[in-house]
Amino acid sequence: MTADQNGDGAHRAPLQKEENAMSKLGQVVESVENYNKFVLDQVKRARIDQKFGRDLLGRWNDTKAKIPVTRTPTGLPLPRLALPEIDEPGEIARFIFGEGLPGEFPYLNAAYPEMYLEPVREIESFEKNGEKTGKKIPQLEEPTRLFSGLMLAEDTNERFHYLTRHQRTHRLSTAFDGPTLYGLDSDADGVFGKIGEGGVAIDTVEDMVRLYDGFDLGSPNFSASMTISGPAPMVMAMYIAAAKRRFGSKVVPRLRGTVQADIFKEVQAQNETIFPIEPSLRFLTDMVEFTTREMPRWYPISISGYHIGEAGSTPVQQAAYTLSNGFAYAEMFAARGIPVDQFGPRLSFFLDCGLDAEYIALARVSRRIWAIGMRDVFKAGPRAQLFKLHTQTSGRSLIAAEFKNNLTRTATELILSYMNATNSCHSNSADEPFTTPSEEWIRLAAHGQAILLEESGLFKHTMNMLSGSPGMKAVERAVEASIMEEFREIERLGGVLPAVEERYQRSQIQNAAHKYEQQIYDGTRPIIGLNKYRDGDDDAPEVELARTPRTKQQLQVDRLRKFKKKNAEKAKRALDELAAVAERGKNVFPALLEAAEVCSLGQITGRLQEVVGRFRPMV
Repeated sequence: MTADQNGDGAHRAPLQKEENAMSKLGQVVESVENYNKFVLDQVKRARIDQKFGRDLLGRWNDTKAKIPVTRTPTGLPLPRLALPEIDEPGEIARFIFGEGLPGEFPYLNAAYPEMYLEPVREIESFEKNGEKTGKKIPQLEEPTRLFSGLMLAEDTNERFHYLTRHQRTHRLSTAFDGPTLYGLDSDADGVFGKIGEGGVAIDTVEDMVRLYDGFDLGSPNFSASMTISGPAPMVMAMYIAAAKRRFGSKVVPRLRGTVQADIFKEVQAQNETIFPIEPSLRFLTDMVEFTTREMPRWYPISISGYHIGEAGSTPVQQAAYTLSNGFAYAEMFAARGIPVDQFGPRLSFFLDCGLDAEYIALARVSRRIWAIGMRDVFKAGPRAQLFKLHTQTSGRSLIAAEFKNNLTRTATELILSYMNATNSCHSNSADEPFTTPSEEWIRLAAHGQAILLEESGLFKHTMNMLSGSPGMKAVERAVEASIMEEFREIERLGGVLPAVEERYQRSQIQNAAHKYEQQIYDGTRPIIGLNKYRDGDDDAPEVELARTPRTKQQLQVDRLRKFKKKNAEKAKRALDELAAVAERGKNVFPALLEAAEVCSLGQITGRLQEVVGRFRPMV
């Protein structure tokens, strides 16, 4: 609409203190406060400066006049973008500078101008001059990202093909089993019974080839997401190696997707990391440096609040810790010498969406804070200001009692997610309190998104259809103020890493989790079918549990041992080179790529632990 709010710095609010007087997170707090003051100044200016006010009103009217009109199946004409019916310059200034149009700074309403909308049709009825038109309407990428991981690689591959059967674009998220998450091989002592449980077992590049067999990894319509953090650089190296085996080395720049790789949320909420914090962050930065340079379509880290939320945090804590972790990563990558406008567009985020009131605006506020902080503190350009978000409906909200009610819970969370203009979304299955989702329930979860986006008219006709209510604005203001308070406390403790070492985030999450459970116990937090409106039937439902047969677990061990025997000599040389690079303090990722061809995950993890040590879990 105007260059003023598009990130070019024309109205960049200056920091009041010298940049070295406080940490980056403290500067973010100050930049948000200054930006809010700037918005109020623009409102006052629009009401006092008649020329400025007329210019704003003229641009506003011009923008509204250019909005295309679409029609619903019933023939109702609707604007493709909904804007508030205001003609007072001050309120126009408040919207333009405080929220921004979709795709414009500060991106409160959306990261992009259009999301979820049906393609523009030349004639809504597909007819032109009384005749059928053969013009093909271009289809947008679906935001639905489907999640799976069970038993062995070929089993998960079969589920992937089932899930994508009716999708134009294949956006797959992969869950890994416990041994893989901890960088252990399937033949390690004491893990046999955990092979393929709760996720897929991946030990070698051969497993990775089987996992994505039949999918074109270099296609613009395919992306892979891997939910793993501690061993993320090793698993990422295996993914690249598998892609090269199938499609040649030229496929690497075309690979598209993300690997979670978020070490901070692990030590704050999960403990699924395998090296001490500093070496973990170093190996992560090595991977980011490589992928930023060599893989322009890959997101090498998904800064994850979902697991913070699932561990028991409040919604505000989830957003505050996720954002502060993101700013800490940005500071770390910049210190390595990676330009912010190179790594910034490759950062992505992951939040959950529950049923609390905060979720009506949590992602919207996060998008605004991130944009202001990246622009004003890190001097990032527009592409690096975007808070690109994947949302998952809340697993913690799923209840075993009368579990079919989980369909309604997830449907409500999906509406909230898309009201917040999430870039992609995963919907949980109703049977997840019991087991890895079955085909029946995972199909219903996917259809929930299809019904919302394709069958209903809530999102496919008009951008901003459900945004901007007085209630939403009240929640936005309260959430932003609460996030700023959390930022100030982390700043008082010295920043994200010192706060982690003081166990601040972990203790706050634990306190919130205890309060949540207490509220369920005393009834102040009603859970339908559990502590309210129970039918008195406590019998467990008949749900078939997903379990990995011992024959499959033994097959995985046998394959792994065969791989190790075949590559024994090459593996020794690759591991020796990897250890030498790690000891010299060089970027280990190129050596990881070589090791991934001939070494197992456990072999690589074990050798690096000999160099940098093991992580000691925070209790």
